[in-house]
Amino acid sequence: MSNTASLIVYQFSHRRFSNSLRSFFFIPTCLALFTTLFIVVYISTTSNIFYYHYPTSAPTLSLNLNFSNSEEKINEVPVFDDFTNPFVNLPRISRRSSVTQLGSDGTYENNEVFHDRGMFLDDYKEMNRSFKIYVYPHRRNDPFANVLLPVNFEPGGNYASESYFKKVLMKSHFITKDPTKADLFFLPFSIARLRHDPRVGVGGIQDFIRSYIFNISQKYPYWNRTGGTDHFYVACHSIGRTAMDKAQEVKLNAIQVVCSSSYYLSGYIPHKDASLPQIWPRHGDPPNLASSERKKLAFFAGSMNSPVRERLLQVWRDDSEIYVNYGRLKTPYADELLGSKFCLHVKGFEVNTARIADSLYYGCVPIIIANHYDLPFTDILNWENFSVVVATLDIPLLKKTLQGISSDEYQILQSNVLKVRKHFQWRFPPVDYDAFYMVMYELWLRRGSARILSSVHAVANQ
Repeated sequence: MSNTASLIVYQFSHRRFSNSLRSFFFIPTCLALFTTLFIVVYISTTSNIFYYHYPTSAPTLSLNLNFSNSEEKINEVPVFDDFTNPFVNLPRISRRSSVTQLGSDGTYENNEVFHDRGMFLDDYKEMNRSFKIYVYPHRRNDPFANVLLPVNFEPGGNYASESYFKKVLMKSHFITKDPTKADLFFLPFSIARLRHDPRVGVGGIQDFIRSYIFNISQKYPYWNRTGGTDHFYVACHSIGRTAMDKAQEVKLNAIQVVCSSSYYLSGYIPHKDASLPQIWPRHGDPPNLASSERKKLAFFAGSMNSPVRERLLQVWRDDSEIYVNYGRLKTPYADELLGSKFCLHVKGFEVNTARIADSLYYGCVPIIIANHYDLPFTDILNWENFSVVVATLDIPLLKKTLQGISSDEYQILQSNVLKVRKHFQWRFPPVDYDAFYMVMYELWLRRGSARILSSVHAVANQ
């Protein structure tokens, strides 16, 4: 009897051990299966591999920032007396344009460069008439006039957009000296200029911004009444990504018009913020493209400063149709752009570079290889009709993608490139629909949201 009981106990224990052992292996197996499924779903939603289709600690600074309403300040320009009703002309949801053409499959395709041309033109006219910006005033002899006032020279280089915008804005009819008429308030500090100021430098920018916001909030009522939701600043240098780390209210509330418009950056908030295009200053009209022969399929030149660019070089460095260059070019950069059908914009250290504006200027269809970021003027322009977006995972499929674009499709893309390139030029004085006016329109679209957020902030503080 005792032997039988022992046998039963042994069998029972062995069965429990076997079940436990199976459970032990079952859990990691399920986890592995779940992880694999997640990866497959992610790749299938961000890449064309499975479903391929042709794509149509900083030092503390003691800053003495002087604010004055002196006659010596430079933002004295004529103003309009009209004021837009706060709840009129709020940003509208864009609808597809009625300008279409019949596609090869019998359906109508929209090849317009605007999401809605009619709405844009109507709103642009209203913006030009009524939009008002108040700039916090500063004396010419302010200790930090070099970073708060516009430059008195011609901006240049990769970060020219920041200086050009401020320089043009301060001479424009959008400026008002009456803050009660202002739709938005401009914070005029320059990240690029702060970086080169020996009193501030890279390590002191965050403290400068914090001190600046504290000073205007003490001297003026406008920041405190809205929490900064109707304020904005403009920055193109990559240092701007962390400039607001000691002034979180700027990062979270104010409108940031920045070149670093990646969704991966904690400082950038889509829809609230806007993407500023990097544009090299160029004088005069774009080149005549009638005589340009585009014998190369695609072209890229730049330093290998990111895994994406390294992957591009690894796959295509020896190709006879896709030219990937690093280091010094043997031929002029402009000639390479003029001689290529497609020009590659590939994420480097930063997402945004001047290559998009370069390719548009020389009539080359931009190929954008950078995931999850806002393209410049994306609220206005229909990028799919003058560029090609390729997921970074699809770099090996690049040639197949480009060769799959028919001659007719390419002609439409390039024709639209020529239509939009005027929007990617800085001019002084500005010209209708140039880069300055397009940035102003992006701000104008956001003024309604700023008013709503300001109202919410006021109610919350009651």
